[in-house]
Amino acid sequence: MKIFYHFGRYYMLMGKAFSRMEKFSVLFSQTIKEIDKLGINSLGIVIIISVFSGAVITLQTAVGMDNPLLPRYLIGLTARESMLLELASTMVSLILAGKVGSNVASELGTMRVTEQIDALEIMGINSANYLIAPKIIATMFINPFLVIIGMFLGIVGGWIVGTTSGLFTSAEYVFGVQYDFKPFYVFYALIKTVVFAFILTSVSAYQGYHVRGGALEVGRSSTKAVVYSSLLILLFNTIITKLLLI
Repeated sequence: MKIFYHFGRYYMLMGKAFSRMEKFSVLFSQTIKEIDKLGINSLGIVIIISVFSGAVITLQTAVGMDNPLLPRYLIGLTARESMLLELASTMVSLILAGKVGSNVASELGTMRVTEQIDALEIMGINSANYLIAPKIIATMFINPFLVIIGMFLGIVGGWIVGTTSGLFTSAEYVFGVQYDFKPFYVFYALIKTVVFAFILTSVSAYQGYHVRGGALEVGRSSTKAVVYSSLLILLFNTIITKLLLI
């Protein structure tokens, strides 16, 4: 029955986070800071993961298409579809669940055990709104941009590794990337990214906000935040795919 207890407490925390809103100027200022801390600072790892993911999927596709009857442009088509449908949105979100999720949980957990959150409440500040809402808004805003960058760099990574290794010509790869392009796939990926951003930030915030104990419990909450948010991302990935693509 603990699942219902945690779901109810999570629901109440989200209600508290988006009620009794602070002044717009305060919320805006905090959101900009969180965009920089949670989004811009994650750009480096997104670039590395995306480039190498695109390179690997291109190499694997080329190995599986050694039949001379198969046109080489299919490699570019497969790399594009893989990055747009799954690798960019889901993989980047899972990576951010580890980086951003642990950061959010440990930050709020430390503030809880050092009684900083209690101090905010005593001053009459809605701590959930002040601390959690900007993080959720920031990730839901910036993560789609990170995913778009990841899509582009993944395709570029495939092009670089393929052309330099002689697997295909640049014209063949570009033709495959352009062939039968469906703009809805980009929209689908961005919808998933926004949902995943809410999940990874809100679940991590829940784990950190309700920490009780000391440094050991803060560490445990960070681990739980990464594990639970990753599992929920995979679950909702399946649900959204079923709803939007099938």
